[in-house]
Amino acid sequence: MTGGYTISTDKTKLDVTLIHQFLSQESYWAANIPREIVERSIKGSLCFGVYLDGQQVGFARVITDEATFAYLADVFILSEHRGKGLSKQLMETISAWPTLQGLRRWILATRDAHTLYEQFGFKVLDTPEIFMHKKLIETY
Repeated sequence: MTGGYTISTDKTKLDVTLIHQFLSQESYWAANIPREIVERSIKGSLCFGVYLDGQQVGFARVITDEATFAYLADVFILSEHRGKGLSKQLMETISAWPTLQGLRRWILATRDAHTLYEQFGFKVLDTPEIFMHKKLIETY
């Protein structure tokens, strides 16, 4: 990556405190999420950390069977590192990840980042009527 930034899938490098703080306090999709839920979500996902000089500045995770399906979740770059193309570089890395090739379907949910994800082939569902969901928790 440019500017001294790196991306790693090594979970031992993840700053879980930073991830939890961002998700619980700054995100609209996981406001007030308990730390133990964040820890479990990391454990069950393929995680991508973005780093500058060893300090984590971004994150994304992919929930996947690495064969047919992937759900992209919890994508963020800390505000002071935005505007440098890091989200795009993170998406390029995720999209090219070897174990995520040849999947039948990727999905994600976003309220405000459509233009980023459209650059990587995401679009509004063609047939939303065939999709269902079961929502058990309104907020954390």
